[in-house]
Amino acid sequence: MDETVKPLRIPPQMSVYADKHNIFHLVQSLVSSLVIDQPDDPLSYLINLLQRSSVDIPRIILLGPPAVGKHTVATKLSAELRAVHVTADSLLQDQSELSVQARQYTLTQQELPAELLLKLTQQRLTEVDCFNRGWVLEGIPQTRLQALSLQQVGVVPEHVVMLEAPDDVLLERSQGKLVDPLTEHVYHQTFIWPDDDIIAERLEKGRGPSEEQRLAELQRYRCEVTGLTSAYQHVLKVVNSDQPHADVYQQVLAFVRTRRRSRTPRILLLGPPGSGKSHQARLLSEKYKMVDVCCGRLLRSVAADGSSLGEEIQPYLDDGRPVPDSLVLQVLEQRLSRVDCSCRGWILHGFPQDLQQARSLQESQHQPNRVFFLELTDDVCLERITLRATDPVSGERFHAVTRPAPSSQVQNRLKTRPADSTHSVTHSLNQYRTHTAVLQSVYPDAVHIDADQDPRSVFEALESRLTTA
Repeated sequence: MDETVKPLRIPPQMSVYADKHNIFHLVQSLVSSLVIDQPDDPLSYLINLLQRSSVDIPRIILLGPPAVGKHTVATKLSAELRAVHVTADSLLQDQSELSVQARQYTLTQQELPAELLLKLTQQRLTEVDCFNRGWVLEGIPQTRLQALSLQQVGVVPEHVVMLEAPDDVLLERSQGKLVDPLTEHVYHQTFIWPDDDIIAERLEKGRGPSEEQRLAELQRYRCEVTGLTSAYQHVLKVVNSDQPHADVYQQVLAFVRTRRRSRTPRILLLGPPGSGKSHQARLLSEKYKMVDVCCGRLLRSVAADGSSLGEEIQPYLDDGRPVPDSLVLQVLEQRLSRVDCSCRGWILHGFPQDLQQARSLQESQHQPNRVFFLELTDDVCLERITLRATDPVSGERFHAVTRPAPSSQVQNRLKTRPADSTHSVTHSLNQYRTHTAVLQSVYPDAVHIDADQDPRSVFEALESRLTTA
């Protein structure tokens, strides 16, 4: 091997361009479909795939216990997305050999074998209309084993919605079920009533299982729900169905319109002093191996390394003056261009602090693709910062309320930083509030997180938004 050949460096501009034009998602979708379907002619298959109206063809599974409202939501969802609505009943309606075989079981009131149900499902979802328009699969699979079997044959959903409601609500819905004989749409005398009086007049009492059978079906679902959840945990959203139907549907629709993100995360954390930016950045870095880029810490590190850039920065740090934006941007450019940031992603906090800095970052090669505002009131910020102090012997930080010193000896030697005084913190908060509105205007799609809760809950809120658009 020629040791003079340098390793390939992917420039930061590449990821910015790829993000802007959804290249990462396009490639992921194409490769995923190629591996799952394993066509005999891969090139023709990919060309056909690209010629469709969009590679974001819906592949949705809707699950839930009996009477939770799956059919109503799936019907509206398939109409909204122009996708094929697939149910266990619709699988029996075509004239294929498998469907004819399956109908024999229904005619004799026998339960359809799981293996036959899965074959019917696979066969239906590979047909041309499902391939071109996508699909909404209702009530299938019913067990974790069925879910894994579907995945093995290439039925891999982009989104799985699990509707949930208390058992007493489900039983009440079962008893009041009404059906439109013309459209077969399901209504309920309490929960979902049609706006059209003509439809309301022709509603008929829904035919269904006895109360004993409903209880048995519900019990069977409860036994399987944990396994189903684990099988689809990475693409799953649980929606509480015990609320107005319109609210349930809007939550489902919003979820299925999100897209899984595979791109390298470039996270920007913004928030007032004391909102926990450094702590959350550390947690994200530890779990996801992203690079924690604290602007203040980075400037001190560069100032101490003896470089010419560091020598320019050091006088500002010594005098307690703000480092000029031009120098800060040089430092960030060098750090964010390194291989670890390009490959693993980064979490930036401590910059930008005003409109000009935000614009400069947006005009650079290192635009964030996920922005979070940690929201906290000034009173809580003051309490968090001004009541903390450091033990000069151990280096540990304590807090008068949340983590008091373990002994009077430690308490007596605690030191409070000048930057943590009430005057300094109040000044910093005023500065942040002055620029908050303009920062929000630069990042209108930013996610706002309530930081007035325990750090683990804040982290979970951040984490839940990392992989969805």
